[in-house]
Amino acid sequence: MTVVTGATETGPIATSVTSSQKMTHIRWIVAGLMWLAIAINYIDRTVLSAAAPHLIKELDIPIDMMGLIMSAFFWSYAMLQIPAGWFCDKFGQKIGLGASVAWWSVATSATSLATGFTSLFGLRVALGVGEAGAYPSNAGIASKWFPDKERATVSGLFDSASKFGGAVAMPLIVWMISLAGWRMTFVIIGLVGVVWSVVWWWFYTDTPETHKSVSAAEVAYIRDGQRRKHGTDKIIPMKWYELLRYRNIWAMCLGFFTINYISYFFITWLPTYLVKEQGMGMLTMGLVASLPLLSGLVFEILAGWLSDRVVRSKRLSLTATRKLFLIGGLTMALCIGLAPLSHSVVFTVALLCIAKAGTTVAASQVWALPGDVAPRNMTSMVAGLQNMVSNFGGVVGPIVTGFIVATTGSFSAALMFSAGLGMLGILNYAFFLGKVAPIQSVD
Repeated sequence: MTVVTGATETGPIATSVTSSQKMTHIRWIVAGLMWLAIAINYIDRTVLSAAAPHLIKELDIPIDMMGLIMSAFFWSYAMLQIPAGWFCDKFGQKIGLGASVAWWSVATSATSLATGFTSLFGLRVALGVGEAGAYPSNAGIASKWFPDKERATVSGLFDSASKFGGAVAMPLIVWMISLAGWRMTFVIIGLVGVVWSVVWWWFYTDTPETHKSVSAAEVAYIRDGQRRKHGTDKIIPMKWYELLRYRNIWAMCLGFFTINYISYFFITWLPTYLVKEQGMGMLTMGLVASLPLLSGLVFEILAGWLSDRVVRSKRLSLTATRKLFLIGGLTMALCIGLAPLSHSVVFTVALLCIAKAGTTVAASQVWALPGDVAPRNMTSMVAGLQNMVSNFGGVVGPIVTGFIVATTGSFSAALMFSAGLGMLGILNYAFFLGKVAPIQSVD
């Protein structure tokens, strides 16, 4: 039995850890489970899109009503980010993420029982309620289970799963529907998340100190690498709205709004753009539309790892490193505004891949920032607040793009408008985001 001691802002802690002195790497198994949770998250939210043609026909749902059903998810998802973050900080991410995945998985499977508009709408709202806890939980876990020098790596890793889920979900689900029908597909996809929840509940603990397989050496490696020590208390030092007194919180929210505005183009209007303005057939479009997501997956993981390397080297401060990758990523994202100027389909697709990769380079830092700046025991809440604002960028973006395309008859102005918002994001992170450091709360 080895006793690991440390200190928190509320006093010393002493936690018993049964392990040898050999360095373990259990935190990376935790990271793998975090990655799987986000991959399942995006696959589950995509099932309805793939099944929509069958639902419209079989349940006699008008297309405009199907649009309302699809939007129902985003409203409940966005509005519950702050409550979900509070819950995860208050009761721990073991319960928070486990219950979140179980909830949305049951909602996914239950969609197989839908009989019409009302039931589908309600189940879609329920899906958003469950999925609201995923990202706030993961941000909190990253702050507890990883040293500061690995925070961007793990943040980029778990968020990259969203691109994987988005890229593979559509062909996978279409194939499953062709074999088993849409109702059984919802059941099977939902059961995957239920199995994940069981594994999570069995394996995960809210702190590495309380995990039976984590060695004292790994605990020391994690805690010695954290500027802000994590104890066993779950006291939340301020109300969520008091976070709005801090400039960095506003900068994080506004910057992520611009990133998400650009990002949502790739999962909403990109297929239509490729077919209508680039003249692609459906099969070609399906392949090409996945390329920006796959490039984003690779770049996000690399950006998270590289930024942590820069921080460890001490060539740049934490603030300079975060700003470098945020601004660099958004600068890449400006390529979305150049796409309409190209007369080559290949070059246009390449520009779109660079743009999407840029949003993920920035996102690798976005999900590290809550752990960098949050007051003690409020990482999940800060992440939830940031994600709530950013998802309204996802809600507004497709609507504005549709309005501009309907008005002008082309995507050119819409893509240039997205680039303009990207410029605002660059200015926000360059001048509005201040020193990246923990907010000091007064208990």
